[in-house]
Amino acid sequence: MSDTRRRVKVYTLNEDRQWDDRGTGHVSSTYVERLKGISLLVRAESDGSLLLESKINPNTAYQKQQDTLIVWSEAENYDLALSFQEKAGCDEIWEKICQVQGKDPSLEITQDPIDESEEERFEEMPETSHLVELPACELARLEEIADLVTSVLSSPIRREKLALALISEGYIKKLLQLFRTCEDLENREGLHHLYEIVRGVLFLNKATLFEVMFSDDCIMDVVGCLEYDPALVQPKRHREFLTKTAKFKEVIPIRDSELRQKIHQTYRVQYIQDIILPTPSVFEENFLSTLTSFIFFNKVEIVSMLQEDEKFLTEVFAQLTDEATEDAKRRELVNFFKEFCAFSQTLQPQNRDAFFKTLANLGILPALEIIMGMDDLQVRAAATDIFSYLVEFSPSMVREFVMQEPQQADDDDVLLINLVIKQMICDSDPELGGAVQLMGLLRTLIDPENMLAPTNKTEKTEFLSFFYKYCMHVLTAPLLANTAEERKDSLLRSRLSLYFPNISIYSFSPAPSDNFQTAQLLSLILELLTFCVEHHTYHIKNYIMNKDLLRRVLVLMNSKHTFLALCALRFMRRIIGLKDEYYNRYIIKGNLFEPVINALLDNGTRYNLLNSAIIELFEFIKVEDIKSLIAHIVDNFYKALESIEYVQTFKGLKGRYEQEKARQSRSLTSFSLLARSLEDDEEMWFNDEEDEDDADAGVEKRVEEDFPESYGKFMGAKKVKDSEDKENLPKRTPSGSFKFTFSHSAGTTNGSSSTSSKPASSASPAAPNGSSAKVASLPAAPMVKAGLVGLVDYPDDEDEEDEEEDDEEEELSPRKRPRLGS
Repeated sequence: MSDTRRRVKVYTLNEDRQWDDRGTGHVSSTYVERLKGISLLVRAESDGSLLLESKINPNTAYQKQQDTLIVWSEAENYDLALSFQEKAGCDEIWEKICQVQGKDPSLEITQDPIDESEEERFEEMPETSHLVELPACELARLEEIADLVTSVLSSPIRREKLALALISEGYIKKLLQLFRTCEDLENREGLHHLYEIVRGVLFLNKATLFEVMFSDDCIMDVVGCLEYDPALVQPKRHREFLTKTAKFKEVIPIRDSELRQKIHQTYRVQYIQDIILPTPSVFEENFLSTLTSFIFFNKVEIVSMLQEDEKFLTEVFAQLTDEATEDAKRRELVNFFKEFCAFSQTLQPQNRDAFFKTLANLGILPALEIIMGMDDLQVRAAATDIFSYLVEFSPSMVREFVMQEPQQADDDDVLLINLVIKQMICDSDPELGGAVQLMGLLRTLIDPENMLAPTNKTEKTEFLSFFYKYCMHVLTAPLLANTAEERKDSLLRSRLSLYFPNISIYSFSPAPSDNFQTAQLLSLILELLTFCVEHHTYHIKNYIMNKDLLRRVLVLMNSKHTFLALCALRFMRRIIGLKDEYYNRYIIKGNLFEPVINALLDNGTRYNLLNSAIIELFEFIKVEDIKSLIAHIVDNFYKALESIEYVQTFKGLKGRYEQEKARQSRSLTSFSLLARSLEDDEEMWFNDEEDEDDADAGVEKRVEEDFPESYGKFMGAKKVKDSEDKENLPKRTPSGSFKFTFSHSAGTTNGSSSTSSKPASSASPAAPNGSSAKVASLPAAPMVKAGLVGLVDYPDDEDEEDEEEDDEEEELSPRKRPRLGS
């Protein structure tokens, strides 16, 4: 399998009639039991996986093109191609295909799909078994030749036979010689016939004919024939354009003559397909499929040849990054790289990866940084296209480069991402086409979904920290400038002018929505910020809070451009959709529903997208039962909203609010009943304690009679202690709760002196009975015997708890502002 003769690339034709590379491997032909026949197998050279398994069917039409291509269709709209590295390998597999189908290997197509009636018709005409007999190539017979070429286009078999006849007799060059004669004689009728002939020959769709027609000595005459369309009063001047207007510029001299010829040929053939030939009808779509393949494989060959020329690429980059290079020269180099990157899309994946890695190693990103800072709009546009190819290829490679920039540059303005943002904001296109493209690239770069490479697990954290530190303020500058309060306008505008010297074309003002182009720009910025809310939980949350960004965004709800108001609303909807109480408290504290409700009320009875979007926002809050927001909306805005009855959303919010209040009321009632039950249990417990004390006193009296006097002294000390303990038992207060009186005699019991306990006693507030003790309310909880529980009371706890309760009350109570203008 290591034989290079069998090395192939597998291609499939996609819906856009473009060839997709499926990989490189080695082809073989062998019998496959499952398919019951000889089949073509291609195994990947990288891992041996099966790239292709295709049975050689007797009725499938295989076509050999350009000596190294075999093309066929396996099903409707599913075309396959094998591109061989060597001609010998192609010939070997072609012979095997012809052997299975019983065909002559000298033919370049095994058969064409035809219907039975046509087959029978040709069987009845034995003369058609030979090549088509061509008329003599003379001026007088041009009309006859044109009729012949036109007549065979409907028959696959006759197209094949005519193509063989044209090649075998060298007919193409004879026809082109007649073209020169007709043009010298100004024979307009003959030129019209030649147009029909050449156009018909192209529709034969044969690669062998293309190789002759697109050779250096024939292609310009082919173009000349196609200038004389009978439908035109005056012929087109395509040759004049190709030879005089379209100049081939070698930014760096190309030493390989074969490469130079291939570039010329590809450009001219592409021109024929895109400009000269009319758009094919539905019945002619497949007539030019081989022409498309011809161009595709030419491009693959050009990129491969350039990539292999290391000296060429090195010299190009040297001039591109050299400060002494003139602007005109640099412009040509950038346009060359743009075309080069476009051609690279035809490469197979592994070769394309190697191509872009080569560009990265040569310094394409630092070069783009220089180019995107230039004033030339064409150069910046070309640089943007190159940047898009790089981002599409490897966002991680671009991120890695930009994160190293702050270490090399003191000015944030020259960072590559900031240059991209500035170009997006300063797009001079009224439709902001370039800005839309750049916004898509920024989204790709900040998308965490493509930051999950296992080789670098810290990429997400590091890059997002970099972006929010160095770039986010540049992105949001137009938004903040357009929504600034009057007293801050001058400061923000001065900052904005530092980032965007040419920003005056947008005339940022306190009424930004009056400018359609500015409104479009702000909608793009909001779309990117909404994406950040969905994907950057931590970083964007801090940024929104620190900049009070949502309040600024909601200023745009007043815009006369509904699409901008909807963008602002969508931003808030994404935030609420996270159901994050941190965001909810921020919204409540800032009373940020007010501009939304004002917009709903200002919209009146109009049933439009803005109305539906606002209703959906409140419906989401109701369905998800976001209690804090529901309470805030009902407490502050229900009076203004209760008249809206064409939807049940606001009544539903009110219902949710009342259900929650009822639930809380029931909980409070249950709590009170529980507390009362506990009080009864406590009273019963104290009664039991008194009974136990009486019983103990009787026992002690009997013991005193039986024991010596020394025991009487011991019991006297015990009574003193018991009386002190009873002093510390909880006593009922007028409110029905209990108070604990904590004695400080414990210090003495533990062996500490009475002097050491005095500071603690003096620090405590006086108890109602005048003793030096701290009083605390007993929580409603099951009681345990006081003698078994050690309680520690810190003097500062009460003050701290009071402060916390005050803070909670201040945070939970909605801050009401003047709301809903009349």
